[in-house]
Amino acid sequence: MSKAKKEEYKHSDSGISGQYKTWFLDYASYVILERAVPAIEDGLKPVQRRILHAMKEMDDGRFNKVANIIGQSMQYHPHGDASIGDALVNLGQKDLLIETQGNWGDVRTGDDAAAPRYIEARPSKFALEVAFNNKTTQWQLSYDGRKNEPVTLPMKFPLLLSQGAEGIAVGLATKILPHNFCELIEASVKYYKGKKFELFPDFITGGMIDVTNYNDGIRGGKVRVRARIEELDKKTLIIKDVPYGTTTTQLIDSIIRANDSGKIKIKKVTDNTAAEVEISIDLAPGISPDITIDALYAFTDCEISISPNACVIEGQKPTFPGVAELLKFSADHTRDLLKQELEIKLRELLEKWHYTSLEKIFFEEKIYKELEKKHETWDKVIIAIDKAFAPFKVQLKREITREDILKLTEKPVRRIYKLDIDDLNEQIKSLENEIAQVRHHLEFLTDYAIAYYEELLKKFGKGRERKTEIKLFDTIQAKSVAIANAKIYVNRSEGFVGTSLKKDEFIDDCSDLDDIIAFTKSGKMKVVKVSDKVFIGKDIIHVAVFKKNDERTTYNMIYADGKKGISYAKRFNVTGITRDKEYDLTKGDERSKVHYFSVNPNGEAEVVRILLTPGCSARNKELDFYFETLEIRSRGSIGNQVTKYPVKSIRILEKGKSTLDQRKLWFDDTFGRLNLEEKGKLLGNFDGDDKIIVIYKDGNYEITGQEITQRFDVDNIELIEKFDPEKIITAVYIDNEKLQYNVKRFKIETNTLNSKFLFIKEGKDNRLMKVTTANEPILEMQSGRGTQIRKAKIKLHKVVDIMGWRAIGNKLTDYSKSDQMEWVTPENSPQKDLFNE
Repeated sequence: MSKAKKEEYKHSDSGISGQYKTWFLDYASYVILERAVPAIEDGLKPVQRRILHAMKEMDDGRFNKVANIIGQSMQYHPHGDASIGDALVNLGQKDLLIETQGNWGDVRTGDDAAAPRYIEARPSKFALEVAFNNKTTQWQLSYDGRKNEPVTLPMKFPLLLSQGAEGIAVGLATKILPHNFCELIEASVKYYKGKKFELFPDFITGGMIDVTNYNDGIRGGKVRVRARIEELDKKTLIIKDVPYGTTTTQLIDSIIRANDSGKIKIKKVTDNTAAEVEISIDLAPGISPDITIDALYAFTDCEISISPNACVIEGQKPTFPGVAELLKFSADHTRDLLKQELEIKLRELLEKWHYTSLEKIFFEEKIYKELEKKHETWDKVIIAIDKAFAPFKVQLKREITREDILKLTEKPVRRIYKLDIDDLNEQIKSLENEIAQVRHHLEFLTDYAIAYYEELLKKFGKGRERKTEIKLFDTIQAKSVAIANAKIYVNRSEGFVGTSLKKDEFIDDCSDLDDIIAFTKSGKMKVVKVSDKVFIGKDIIHVAVFKKNDERTTYNMIYADGKKGISYAKRFNVTGITRDKEYDLTKGDERSKVHYFSVNPNGEAEVVRILLTPGCSARNKELDFYFETLEIRSRGSIGNQVTKYPVKSIRILEKGKSTLDQRKLWFDDTFGRLNLEEKGKLLGNFDGDDKIIVIYKDGNYEITGQEITQRFDVDNIELIEKFDPEKIITAVYIDNEKLQYNVKRFKIETNTLNSKFLFIKEGKDNRLMKVTTANEPILEMQSGRGTQIRKAKIKLHKVVDIMGWRAIGNKLTDYSKSDQMEWVTPENSPQKDLFNE
């Protein structure tokens, strides 16, 4: 080959560079279309489709060894047995299309399935009903040309949304979350009826899910998934399930890592998982279970975020539909398949009716006797029979073909009885009824599709109810729940703060997520991240862990302006700041200095005595200053002038009282949290020592503090309010043993915080019905049904004496399931807020 020819070949499409142009594109297309991304028609990847097709070919109603299924599937799938085996186990663990036998592993614990030779499978009854029909399947040759395989299975169900899909291809990926079986069917029916529907993920692992940002499963959306954590007692937590995509082993490892890094403090974690997930966590002494639950969600795999990205193959191209669009496509596709099945069935019924009618005429009109006549050739026999049918052709629905006559002649001719003709008439009548029914279904195809889905739900919906609870999650601030795992020290004179200055002054415990606020003698302020060692400025006068947006902590300060020597006093809060930025709290002169500085967690305003220098010209060299005369302003304010004379010293004369209003607390019954943001029910105005009383439906009460980090079981709360030890509690509860309602009135006599006390009679199914702290409680009771309804108002404060909190109480009335009771607000009573509405 000449040099010119070589150069031409080298740069042509058939040369090496030309092949490089297409190889990667070919490879990428193959991975996208043939391996990683499911088809929109049946929701299956090619390997899954080939496995199911192979299983259907093998199906005889009995279980087959998985090793045998893998071998059968390899006739269609051009990859190794390992990829087929993994895909088969994955399908089996979804418990929908494949009925399994043996140890198939556990998605919750991450345990692998047994070897293929030890486990067995067969198509489930559900799969046989929705996934297979040779008459409506489009076929193609397998990779080696020896077999036919389905292009897609005729799936009459939104399988893709039911079992989900995940795959990574070249340049794109797909992640479709699984949805609930019953809800998918109900949504399909709603779509057929023209109604709106919503779909949210549901996982076989259970747990809880926040779908606020699900965004219809389109790329850019996100769901938050949590394990369910229960407080067994004040020292033990129990994790009852694992988030989707996480195993118990991974979850425990993440808990151990959080403990080792100091974010949580636990003594021991034990995996007791058997039939149900159960991970036991023993807390370290003095650790709050409520804060630990929040910390588990913040720092471990007890909460994970999942970002869906729906990508499917449609028309040999990847598309990115939403969940609603996928369901609509599936519903339309199912209706089309049902139409195809009905049309095929109608053709078969018409063909059967045609032949049965021919057979009836053939025998009833004795046309078969043409066979006994002597005709010259067989063709003339056929022609003679065809002529004999001529008077009756108007009764038929299509032309009589030669094949029809040949089929009749093959039927054995014997003596024909009237019963035979009657039997044929019955067959024709039955076929006509079936034809009419099929035509009716075709005419009302949507109604037929609805009935099909409803029958699926009836046959296969039991036991497939939602496992994952949909609820809103509160946002947990990691700083507020992080365990103090570090100690902060300060070198005041040199101006350094950090965790490594262990030879210097200890300030406080903190976490590595905290910020530190520091003030210097020169009137500078800086907020920095906790670190080994950071420079603030020389002569540090105050260091503390910084609480962002804290509007109650008030700083009282007196400083001297370096330029004119005038002393100013100011009160200020520090809420929002820029980390590592130095703020000047004085008028800005470098010679300014702080004479007095105090930190007041509740806005206290003290009285100080100021001593002036002896040599100054002031007549009175001693004066008292009251901080309560100052308003709380911004940190950048100059402040009010105290004196123009030089100050010798300032000392506190009298501790101050809070100048702030009482703190208002709200209870958010969506998340079971206290808050200051006016969310939910206002509990009242609180001083620092005030408490909260919580009365539960199970008959316990609990006194708690005002900590915002507390968690309350919303579903079990009957009453929550500010605690007043002088208030009388009136409670009505069911005594299930005696089938009666008991009533009691009592005061809280216990002082222990965060401990539950049972105040109703102990017994199975005993429960609180109504409770109030109203001064004059009136209970309206309604009993009976229909025309026998009776109503009565009972002034309980007049018929029930005050008793001890342990007392059983007095019988109110006999128990009946139809009873209803409500508190009635006394007339002219201003205390409506006392009732738990």
